[in-house]
Amino acid sequence: MMTQRRSRTLAAACLLAATATLAASGCSKSETSDNAGGDSSQGAQAAETPESSSGSGCSLTTYGAPKLDLKNAIVGFSQSEKEANPFRIAETQSIKDEAKKIGVKKLLTTNAQSQLSKQISDIQDMLSQGAQFLIIAPLNSDGLEPALKAAAAKKVPVLTVDRKVNSTACKDYVAFLGSDFVEQGKRAADAMIKATDGKAKVAILLGASGNNVTTDRTKGFVDQIKAEAPGIEIVAQQTGEFARDKGQQVMEQLLQSKPDIDAVYAENDEMGLGAVTAIKSLGKKPGKDVKVVSVDGTRNAVQALVNGEYNAVIESNPRFGPLAFATAQKFYGGEEIPENVIITDRAYDDTNAEESLGGAF
Repeated sequence: MMTQRRSRTLAAACLLAATATLAASGCSKSETSDNAGGDSSQGAQAAETPESSSGSGCSLTTYGAPKLDLKNAIVGFSQSEKEANPFRIAETQSIKDEAKKIGVKKLLTTNAQSQLSKQISDIQDMLSQGAQFLIIAPLNSDGLEPALKAAAAKKVPVLTVDRKVNSTACKDYVAFLGSDFVEQGKRAADAMIKATDGKAKVAILLGASGNNVTTDRTKGFVDQIKAEAPGIEIVAQQTGEFARDKGQQVMEQLLQSKPDIDAVYAENDEMGLGAVTAIKSLGKKPGKDVKVVSVDGTRNAVQALVNGEYNAVIESNPRFGPLAFATAQKFYGGEEIPENVIITDRAYDDTNAEESLGGAF
């Protein structure tokens, strides 16, 4: 983790100064939510200050893109998954709100509906419509190469948000904006250790395969449990595809086959909320008989925490609009942008959930 942080460049500190107060993190697939979006004034997204710096960032010159005034530009935003869950709703709305606020000439928006081939064609279509700058929420870490190559051929800079791509920074894309997903998993493990007093049989509801969010959130949790809590046994790991209905189905099956499971780590809130329903359906009390910890920070999950049916939520802030456009403006202003612009995320527990509910999305 320390090595990862040291890889961030000093440019992140400069970026922090301009974005720390702006209202804006895996990553779910389905299910609706009441009041999605939350109060963005209480959910500010800010860049993290690096502990040290190394290497160089990406500038307009090194990227080889022409100068651009965003107020006279066509900007494209490619959303990866349908806007039927709190994270994606808040993310897309944040991009739209900030584009309007700063006066972007035209914002093109597309939704890949969880289909990689559609996301590729969506991006290519926005390029054909004259998009001059792209913000992409990748569906997977691999597979977007045709779209990235199409953008590079037209010298159109790309920012990726919330998921990384396994491509070359400052060649295939400018930078990644998002959370430290390994750290999220580690913090979830710490919350689980606290909730269980370091003794439990834990099931992990894994996110969708093929992206770094799932891989990193799993690694952070598993490594931290192994290092700090020998009394916690991870007895099952099964994907819930970041979806509430799938999370419910998987949790029901796990509790039936392994009735001694007394804790669940869900790699997003939608699966966690599905797990709560499953726990109840089997006559157990979520938050008590079966401890529940998840990642995202949706209003429904934080409310479940207030209600005593949850034990902790690690935020993954989706409000990327202000940070994304601030980063774009700095890039076009000639500043170097670090390869990874890592944001800070809060944590919710029974000590702060009620007072922090307004900042959930």
